[in-house]
Amino acid sequence: MIVQNLNIVEEKILEKCSKAGRNRSEIRLIAVSKTQPVEVINLAIEAGLKDFGENKAQELKEKADAVSGKIFWHFIGHLQTNKVKYIINTSEYIHSVDSLKLAEEISKRAETINKNQKILLEINTSNEASKFGLKKESEILNIAEFCETRKNLNLIGLMTMAPLTKDVRIIRNCFSRLRELKEKLNARGLKLSELSMGMTNDYEIAVEEGATMLRIGTAIFGKRKTLMG
Repeated sequence: MIVQNLNIVEEKILEKCSKAGRNRSEIRLIAVSKTQPVEVINLAIEAGLKDFGENKAQELKEKADAVSGKIFWHFIGHLQTNKVKYIINTSEYIHSVDSLKLAEEISKRAETINKNQKILLEINTSNEASKFGLKKESEILNIAEFCETRKNLNLIGLMTMAPLTKDVRIIRNCFSRLRELKEKLNARGLKLSELSMGMTNDYEIAVEEGATMLRIGTAIFGKRKTLMG
């Protein structure tokens, strides 16, 4: 099932790349493996996937210890400062930095293991109260400038989530706002290269709007089984 699903996803990405005049090589496909057992992740690795996203710190740590092979772990969920210690050793990328306090903690933990941690700032482009992420441009710039002063932090881009809606205009606006913010920050001297945006419901739009990292779960693994209480 994973192989067939992955082929469908890849075809859609290639189609959108072609229409947008983009190269497929510009985009990193992250398989969101949260709640998936290690056996399923191993099947995905056999299918050719190398990037996996988790949203719970301890779950990522446990899976990283259990899964073998050269893969890259992405932490994509809300991260509390007291959970950084669980993921700092294994996360190649942390997508969800949303406060100066968190950036400071990641920097401190990375320094203790002599690591240059790749991070992205999470931006709330939809202005939804239910979503995490930075909103104020001044705060975004402040954290970005802090990251630039820390040798153990490598700020490489921005991340966002669009609302769960069928209104393409709303989704597209969220993604275009992130792209424009990246351009604005780079005009100030930053060197951001990554835009982490697009999930199962909207990744095709994200490709059109310049996404370089897609976080896709259901379209690859199928619908998650819900536990009955």
